Amino acid sequence: MIGFIQQLQRRTPLGWLQLSHEKSRLLVALSGIAFADVLMFMQLGFQNALYDSNTRLNRVLQTDIVLLSPQARNIQSLSTFSRRRLYQAADIQGVKSAEPLYISTVTWKNPQTRRKTTIQVMGFNPEQPALNLPEVNQQLQTTKLPDSFLFDRSSKGDYKEVIAQIEQGKTVTTEIENHTISINGLFELGSSFGADGTLISNEQNFLRLFPRRQAGSISLGLIYLEPGYDSKQVATALQSYLTNDVKVLTREEFIKFEEDYWKRESPIGFIFGLGVSMGFIVGVIIVYQVLSTDVNAHMKEYATFKAMGYNNLYLLGVVFEEAIILAFLGFIPGAIVPLGLYHLTRNATNLPIYMTLARAFMVLLLTITMCMISGAIATRKVQSADPADMF
Repeated sequence: MIGFIQQLQRRTPLGWLQLSHEKSRLLVALSGIAFADVLMFMQLGFQNALYDSNTRLNRVLQTDIVLLSPQARNIQSLSTFSRRRLYQAADIQGVKSAEPLYISTVTWKNPQTRRKTTIQVMGFNPEQPALNLPEVNQQLQTTKLPDSFLFDRSSKGDYKEVIAQIEQGKTVTTEIENHTISINGLFELGSSFGADGTLISNEQNFLRLFPRRQAGSISLGLIYLEPGYDSKQVATALQSYLTNDVKVLTREEFIKFEEDYWKRESPIGFIFGLGVSMGFIVGVIIVYQVLSTDVNAHMKEYATFKAMGYNNLYLLGVVFEEAIILAFLGFIPGAIVPLGLYHLTRNATNLPIYMTLARAFMVLLLTITMCMISGAIATRKVQSADPADMF
């Protein structure tokens, strides 16, 4: 190992010398690689924000097992099923209690701008907290008041004045489906690709907004277990006992159920994945053009090296050296720019888009692979170079 390091120290860095000799060409190459990296970072960031934002509610559900309709596609497209299934579930050994959860999306008027937007409404029994959100659980008594709701302060849209009034203890009123409601409290959950925000109240207030909705038709069933019982075993027993009009999932499976929908069935998940692939391909083309131009410009020098006895492996090493240098130097601005873009997107949309070490490492590997592929393509001319044809 020591001998190898010493050999590297004595080696002339031809790759770097060739790149730095044409500074304008080097800057163009780094700009192209940075652009490809920014594109991949943004697409991966949007993709993760898609999964994270749309599984927020699944993650904060305070339950062990979830019952839902087999026709349910995701949290915004939940078919209903009979509340009787909850009473039947209570017969299974290990089940402590079973509570209904009502969810639906509705168009409401922004209390501040009076513009209509899509928002998610939830209703549940305030005596049994359904969400692991301390802000919500501390205000459950407020939701018992007629037409009283809690509002998500992280909702997408202009709500600064409304939030300020509620924080001062004032009541804000608005309309949903020609029904007047009052907002008496705040909590924080966040918007998603499916809904701009969330309202929470009790079952009765929820059903008042949807007069055609029967109390016996619920969106989700929340199953709470006695201490010491395994959720997977009880879920298996529930699925065998209940009829086929109910799907039984553990809390972890319910989170995966939502994520799988956005990954496999939603077109937007495919679009973000395609964007990453396009960024990779663009980077390969840009780096290939730079390395190919550099190889053509120094073809006589490569031929001279061959005439002096250097083999193809050495010459290929020079080109790959250039590719690796371009990968690391281009990655630096390509990773810095997305930090600002993530911050801008987060402030504008309230989506959970952040830089992570795992994503940075992934894009770095993609960048190195991208440059190595380009280098492999560009080296074909070096291998075919014949000193006799050059002079």
